[in-house]
Amino acid sequence: MKPLYEVSIIGYGGYIPIRRIKAKEIARIWGKSEKVLPLEEKSVAAYDEDTATMSVEAAYNALKRANISPSVIGAVYVGTESKIYTVKPTSTVVAEALGIVPNVLASDYEFACKAGTEAMQTCIGLVSSGMVKAALAIGADIARGRPGDELEYTAGAGAAAFILAKSKEFQDIAILEGSFSYVTDTPDFWRREGQIYPMHYYRFTGEPAYFYHIKEAVSALMKELGLKPSDFKYAVFHQPNSKFPQEVAAALGFKPEQYKPGLLVPVIGNTYAASSLLGFAAVLDIAKPGDRILLASYGSGAGSDAFSFVVGDGIESKRNLAPLIMDYIGKRKYVDYAIYAKHRNKYIK
Repeated sequence: MKPLYEVSIIGYGGYIPIRRIKAKEIARIWGKSEKVLPLEEKSVAAYDEDTATMSVEAAYNALKRANISPSVIGAVYVGTESKIYTVKPTSTVVAEALGIVPNVLASDYEFACKAGTEAMQTCIGLVSSGMVKAALAIGADIARGRPGDELEYTAGAGAAAFILAKSKEFQDIAILEGSFSYVTDTPDFWRREGQIYPMHYYRFTGEPAYFYHIKEAVSALMKELGLKPSDFKYAVFHQPNSKFPQEVAAALGFKPEQYKPGLLVPVIGNTYAASSLLGFAAVLDIAKPGDRILLASYGSGAGSDAFSFVVGDGIESKRNLAPLIMDYIGKRKYVDYAIYAKHRNKYIK
């Protein structure tokens, strides 16, 4: 899919909470072996942090890089599966905090881990059509994992935000070449109304869900744009653990030794709707003008959005106007399981 008019990212930003819990600490509580842990540690949101506060932090960083007035933004979309209200949008809270209201489109998006990129697709359409001058897409989550469940090791917290506008109207950080979305009804992961913790159907999680949808979306995108893996300087995939992104990259023909350090960017845990977007932001932190970046999200339920971006000249002057993703990753304060459970109000039901 190509927009009618060329669209670019003019601002981006991320946020990762300072608190961390080590995977071996979770394993200690539940009597699990430390030899097969999917990650070393993950981010933990404090009791006074939620998807709204993290979205505001990430979007504030994006605004600083865009160097525009909040009033220029005509749409705010927040993708998340951990909304602060069951009935009331998070996007209005974020828009109000940033000074974007009242003349703005605002809504929440939900598609598991690809809600943030789904919001980005809508922003691309609105900007290209001329309905709005600039649009803000956010992916943010404080992911829920049942105590003792595998998700406890990988479900972290964080947010990433991107401001999009027509190319050449502002300083372009990254220019969109095209996108492709692939969606089916595959029940690998869900949370019913009233349930606190999600459920996952183990045998559907891998090949029929994550791998199948990402491979279809990325393959179709490359075919449509006439590109091959070697045309990309960096590739970022949804990161539910440390193994899946590497495996899907290899299956698509990406060779890790050719893409270091950007093939897999070290984010802290699976931040669900922000996972691939935080990885994308981390790549923009190190990319050079002319570099081509592949971004491929995955959302349970199931679907994948794939994008091709080419880094613009604006990256050099804008990059250091806000904290880098690795700045957030480098600042950490470890907590034990008791504090983690207290902050996240965890209990077994």
